[in-house]
Amino acid sequence: MTIRTNTETIVFRNAFVLEGFDEILPAGTYTMETDEELVNGVSFMVYRRVSTRLHLHAESDRPGIARTLIVDPEELDAARQRDRAPGEVPVGG
Repeated sequence: MTIRTNTETIVFRNAFVLEGFDEILPAGTYTMETDEELVNGVSFMVYRRVSTRLHLHAESDRPGIARTLIVDPEELDAARQRDRAPGEVPVGG
């Protein structure tokens, strides 16, 4: 099985929430990693997404302790769309 990992830096202008998590995540720059595996048995290279992770920043009261969330990529895309939408009211605001 061949796995490749794509890394992307994403920016949220406003605090945001992701379905399935009970916290408000702060605005800022995040690293997103997506693992994809090569699908065998086809005549051309095809990759299937198997995991998406969002790396969170260390909290001020717990410096040096960072977390990583395994997220639904469609939910993350929806949160990014909401963040870019004009006139959106920031979470908690």
